[in-house]
Amino acid sequence: MAGERILVAKVGLDGHDRGIKVVARILRDAGYEVIYTGLFQTPETVASAAVDEDVDAIGLSMLSGAHMTLAPLVVDAVRARGADIPVIVGGIVPDNDLVELRERGIAAVLTPGATAERIVSEVAAVLDQHATTST
Repeated sequence: MAGERILVAKVGLDGHDRGIKVVARILRDAGYEVIYTGLFQTPETVASAAVDEDVDAIGLSMLSGAHMTLAPLVVDAVRARGADIPVIVGGIVPDNDLVELRERGIAAVLTPGATAERIVSEVAAVLDQHATTST
């Protein structure tokens, strides 16, 4: 975990950032270096920041219902830059959307009520899985 960098972002027009700030603090307290890009990001700005900052994972907070559109666009934008960075989505995501999000490149989804321990363990699992499959 030491030295692993996580970029967290709010993509789209969702202006609620309290939750992502809590998640950023949870990850920071768990030993990750966290970079928060702020509100109203585009998929392209998130991908660009992730590549520029050489992060190990991207966390997106999605409360607006646009997860099926915006999250896969972030994955596509990262891949278009030649990078392989896992994307984790947190927020309001109906169970019916989980399989399609995974099929479209999302590494994990955390829904409301996820504990700090679950957030940290899910991020660690995604990073471990990515390290295993990318070597």
